[in-house]
Amino acid sequence: MNSPLSHFNQDGKAEMVDVSQKADTTRQARASGFIVMRPDVLAVVRQGQAAKGDVLGVARIAAIQGAKRTSELIPLCHPLPIQHIGVQFDCLDQPCGVYCQVSVTTTGKTGVEMEALTGVQIALLTIYDMLKAAQKDMVITNVQLEEKTGGKSGPFLRGG
Repeated sequence: MNSPLSHFNQDGKAEMVDVSQKADTTRQARASGFIVMRPDVLAVVRQGQAAKGDVLGVARIAAIQGAKRTSELIPLCHPLPIQHIGVQFDCLDQPCGVYCQVSVTTTGKTGVEMEALTGVQIALLTIYDMLKAAQKDMVITNVQLEEKTGGKSGPFLRGG
C-alpha cells in the first residue's frame, strides 16, 4: 500500500516521519482560535477579577507550555528546539469572547504547525478552566492554522 499521508509506511502502519535527511531551515507557524462567552464573563476577564486570578496571564503561560510539550501530546510529532513562542489575546465584544493567536519559530528539519495549534488549544482550554464556575457553556471554536513558512511544502497563508 502506498499512502500519500506521510505518517503511514508502505504497509499502512503509523510511523514517525524520517526527517534525518532534510536540511535545517527556519520554520514559522501562526494559529488562532476563539472562545465564545457571555458579556458578563468577558468583563471579568477584562477586569482581571476572576476567582482563579489573571485569566489571560495564566493562559499565556499555558499556551507556551503547550506548544513546548506538543511532541508529548501528539504521538507522531517530533520534539523540536523552539526558539520563540508569541501569544496574543484580544477581548472582542462581537462576537463576544477571547481571540487567541500563537506564533512559533524554530530552525530545524520539520515544521511547527502542530506546536502553534496546540498552543492555541491549551490557551483556550485554560481560559475555559479558569472561567467554568461563571459559565459552563462557553464554546471553543475556529482553531486553525493561519500561516506557515519554511520547509519543502513551501509557504501557506489562509485565504492567500
